[in-house]
Amino acid sequence: MTKTALITGVTGQDGYYLSRLLLQKGYRVVGLVLPQRQSSLAKLGSLVNKLEIYAVDMIDSAVISGLLEQVKPQEIYNLAAPSFVPDSWNDPLETLDLVAATATRLLMAVRQAGLATRFYQASSSEMFGQVDSSPQDENTPFRPMNPYAAAKLHAHWTMAHYRQRYDLFACSGILYNHESPRRSSQFVTRKVCLTAAAIKLGISDRLEMGNLEAIYDWGYAGDYVEAMWRMLQQNQPEDYVVGTGKLHSVKELVATAFECVGLDWTRYLVVNPNLVQPDEGFVLVANSTKAKQKLKWQPQVNFQELIEKMVRKDLERLQNGTIVPSARA
Repeated sequence: MTKTALITGVTGQDGYYLSRLLLQKGYRVVGLVLPQRQSSLAKLGSLVNKLEIYAVDMIDSAVISGLLEQVKPQEIYNLAAPSFVPDSWNDPLETLDLVAATATRLLMAVRQAGLATRFYQASSSEMFGQVDSSPQDENTPFRPMNPYAAAKLHAHWTMAHYRQRYDLFACSGILYNHESPRRSSQFVTRKVCLTAAAIKLGISDRLEMGNLEAIYDWGYAGDYVEAMWRMLQQNQPEDYVVGTGKLHSVKELVATAFECVGLDWTRYLVVNPNLVQPDEGFVLVANSTKAKQKLKWQPQVNFQELIEKMVRKDLERLQNGTIVPSARA
């Protein structure tokens, strides 16, 4: 029997890679998009023709319930969230509604429909916040430091309550930073890779950065969606920390990206103190022992390979004219 998977946030980075993975595994994939964001379907490229897409107002519980009863998914992957964490300060209420209320409505709909649907909640390492120790695992206390993280934690605990109270197969992946060529240029990884490619092609002449000493646990999005899928194939629903367990500095990111195009990064870098993020200053790094042991999951793409993927793709896009960066990228 063909399995049906429903994905919220289908037009985002993770939605793309997860859709592609599930299609390869023979799933029927149903994607939900907000009516006002249907233009974002273009980001899926030719993949969109292989999906069933529904424009759904995620604040309408009745519509969500009706859709689940119609589609009857065996698996739901709730990826709906703002993609850029700092933006959550601009509209905390919208962030809370998109993240926490969407998860709650979906869980309510699964229960009310009496479906045996397996539910994946996209949690985030941001929930750990101001940590006292590193690395973090599934038992590390949560101390969210921004509206995005607080909303994610609300959704995370709602999922856990539905699992405990109603015996739903619901679990979450506490994912660390995961990047790809499909990242928005708002993100530091994509900004650096795109600018390195643009400088190589003579389109830009400098890279403006903030804190070069900030360190992150960066992995490849294509690897992380594999972990999501594996969580829903287990006999029991549990939560998992997913990350590489390796830290790299922004300076190392810059040096690696420019090395990919054969340039000396120190000749093009301009440090701009205004670009320093106020939340920087604590170290988030994953202890993914549980995921490696129980899910048999391992990241396949290392840091160097990830940055090379991103730089190569941006070179290709710039040469094809599919993106045109600003002078400062």
